[in-house]
Order: sequence, then C-alpha cells, then structure tokens
Amino acid sequence: MTTEDPSAEAAEPVEEYADLGATTENAMAIAETSMDRVREIVPHETLADRIRGKSVHATGDPEFQHLIRFTGTTDDGGTTNNDSTTDGGIDDADDVPVRAGARAVLDSRPIVTDITMVQAGITGRGHDCPVRKAIGNGAELAERTGMTRTAASVLELDRDGVYEDAIAVVGNAPTAALALADCIADGTRPAVVVATPVGFVKAAESRARLREVAAEHGVPTITNVGRRGGSGLAAGLTNELVHVASDVRDGSIDAEWATESP
Repeated sequence: MTTEDPSAEAAEPVEEYADLGATTENAMAIAETSMDRVREIVPHETLADRIRGKSVHATGDPEFQHLIRFTGTTDDGGTTNNDSTTDGGIDDADDVPVRAGARAVLDSRPIVTDITMVQAGITGRGHDCPVRKAIGNGAELAERTGMTRTAASVLELDRDGVYEDAIAVVGNAPTAALALADCIADGTRPAVVVATPVGFVKAAESRARLREVAAEHGVPTITNVGRRGGSGLAAGLTNELVHVASDVRDGSIDAEWATESP
C-alpha cells in the first residue's frame, strides 16, 4: 500500500492564456493575424502600448489609441495623470497601472465588474482570479434612495470590502464609475481600476471624476476620454492585463516590478 503526502498535492496549473478565447489552430491564427495588424498601427514599445493596441483591437478604430488615459503613482512617489484631450504620448509612467494590474492578476486578486456583460467577457484562462459582478447587489439601497442599481451595487460591495486590492472594472454604467470614485475618496484602494463606461450622459464626466480622485489617492487607473467605451472594451483591456501577467509568468517579460510592492 502506498501513502500520499497531502503537501504534494499541487494547485491546478493556470491554463495558458489565449486571446479572444481562441482554442483551435484556425482561431488562434485569426487572433494572431489581427493583433499583428494592430501592431502595424500602434507602437509596441511599452506596456501601456499594449493597452492602447488592445483598445484599437476591441473597437476596430485606430484612433482609439489616442483616447486611452493612465493614472498611477511612479516609483519616485510622483503621479501620472495624462488627462487631456490630446494624444497622451508614450511615457514609461503610463506603464504604472498596467504593472499594477498584472501584479494583481499574478496575486490572484478578485476581478469585480459592474455588470454581467463585462463579467462574461473576462477570459477564464491565464489567471486564478475569482471574477464576480456588482449588479444584483444593493437592491434595497437602490429602492430606498432612488439611486441606480449599478451605483447601489458598487456601494454595497464596497461596504463589504470587496473592492479593496481588487481589479475593479466598469464597462457600462457611468453611475457605477461615480460610485467607485466616491468609494476611493472615502478610503477604498483597489489594486487597479479599468473604467470605460459608455454613453451621452455622465460617461465622460464619470471617467474624469474617477481619474481625478484616483490620481489624488494614488490608485492606478486605465480609462478613456470621450463618449465611447463599453463592456467589450473594458473586458478587452482587463484581458490584456491577464496577458501581460501571463507573459511575466512564462518569462517573456523580464519584470522585477512583478515581485515588488506596488
């Protein structure tokens, strides 16, 4: 009879990341060809460039790379907040939130989305992060106060500490982004925020408010300017953080920062 050492039971290996959920040879070829074409349009020199490229890939719009904004705290304690209506330029400081997001993925921090559609778009491969949505929580708060269900759901989860050190993703609801900004102002510290709420009412303003508050409190964010955005974009940008983490894990990226404290 043999005995098994319980300590020898290894955790399930992280399944290899495949962009767009592609698993077959043909699907992978299409995904890789698509990204090759994006790299002809967008520089591929920095981690921030990867996010810019993914925004082009997710929207099909080469100009979207100029709408992406980054905030965070640099190694010297300064902040990056390229909140302007012009091309943000290529700046290593823009890598800060990408690094923070990849570290959070490597640490298997929770990914918390605003709605079901964004949650459904998050890849299930390349990470061990639990993925949950905010919507569906806070119904009593919404009914009592009259606020939107998405705003109430964010506040409800924040009350339970869900957003602390999490990857917070807002792809649809401006009021969710505004609620998250209030939570950060009140002391909550997500590992990184990815926010691309879409629409004609409060969308651009909510992202601007989020960038302002996040920059003030040193919370890394990836957002965009203008009315456009949406769930697919938010999921795509979050998946790129997973992809960066996967590249760190397999040694494709030499990243001392991955083991440093944020």
